[in-house]
Amino acid sequence: MTLTYLFILSLVQGLTEFLPVSSSAHLALTPLFMKEADQGILIDVALHVGTLCAILVYYWRDVWAIAFDVLRWKPTFNRNLGIYIALATIPALAFGLLIHVLLPDGIRSVTVITATTLIFGGLMGFADFKFPQVKEVKDITLKQALLIGLAQAVALIPGTSRSGITMTTARFLGFKRVDAARFSFLLGIPAMVAAGAMSFLEIFKSENPGLLHESVIAVGLAFAAGLCAIHFMMKWLKKFGLMPFVVYRILLGTFLLFYFVL
Repeated sequence: MTLTYLFILSLVQGLTEFLPVSSSAHLALTPLFMKEADQGILIDVALHVGTLCAILVYYWRDVWAIAFDVLRWKPTFNRNLGIYIALATIPALAFGLLIHVLLPDGIRSVTVITATTLIFGGLMGFADFKFPQVKEVKDITLKQALLIGLAQAVALIPGTSRSGITMTTARFLGFKRVDAARFSFLLGIPAMVAAGAMSFLEIFKSENPGLLHESVIAVGLAFAAGLCAIHFMMKWLKKFGLMPFVVYRILLGTFLLFYFVL
């Protein structure tokens, strides 16, 4: 894999991980449009580790406060939030393990990506247009966190968008856009840590120095792009909401439908 192509993949991952447009779908589509060989699931996960690092840096105060209160087991909101996030991560871990066993190369079907891009794009638009913005992260209950966690598990299907479906579910529950995004990003940390640890273990076991070198570069580039994307996303939500991303998903899904599926 050339450094140029790895840079493009990192840019795609960094920009799309935090925008509700599905980074996994864009990573699967990139080699089709670039006329390159598919980079494989291990590089994809390495790219996700890079954006995980971006979340940890951007939300370091939240992460530190949650971890500190959980370790002290002090009865605070941050401790409860940490428990909620841990429990809400279980569905995604279980579904992810199942997919890893049954489909070790992941789901790369353009037909699946087309369907999920359109369906969940429509749901996101409906939720953002129809439901009020009244709740903040501090108002979240265990039941609501588990519902968002179940939605996150569905996002393992490319085209769904992890940030998109979790923010959509939070909007259905009446959360403000910025708070929906904040909980979505925090919820993604444990699942990304687990997937990253598993993939890098496989990379080390493969004894392929080239793959390890590419993975390390991918982490660094995706981290830089992801940090910029989070900053952009939070400012964008305050001003414009989710509708521009809904339009993008509908246009992308329609293009894929006519170009690859029909």
